[in-house]
Amino acid sequence: MCKITAIFVLLQHQSYIIMDSLDKKYYKISEVAELLNIPASTLRFWEKSFTVIKPKRNAHGTRFYTMSDIEKISMVHYLVKERGLKLDAAQEQIRHNPKGIELRHQTVARLKEMRTKIQGMLDALNTLR
Repeated sequence: MCKITAIFVLLQHQSYIIMDSLDKKYYKISEVAELLNIPASTLRFWEKSFTVIKPKRNAHGTRFYTMSDIEKISMVHYLVKERGLKLDAAQEQIRHNPKGIELRHQTVARLKEMRTKIQGMLDALNTLR
């Protein structure tokens, strides 16, 4: 196997590892915080501020997030951290145009993922020189 093919297989394998880690039905707050690189305190604050974030809780009060919850948190992160909206403006955007925001967020996420993969391939090619 040539070096370029081996590097491409390695990059694909890393994507599969990430996807395998998202196979669970419910996630604890620490797992979601690590997955999205957001402090758990921010997740708790956003849960109070945004009506769309509603994790399930057990009898002890432990939060359990579904993939749907994680996608909504990711959308809030996009609006607040990346676009720089204030919390009230982000809440209004989600309330009035949830599908448009979700589509825009997914597009940006896909483009960032593609950029990362291409950059990895370029770095791998540069090591061959």
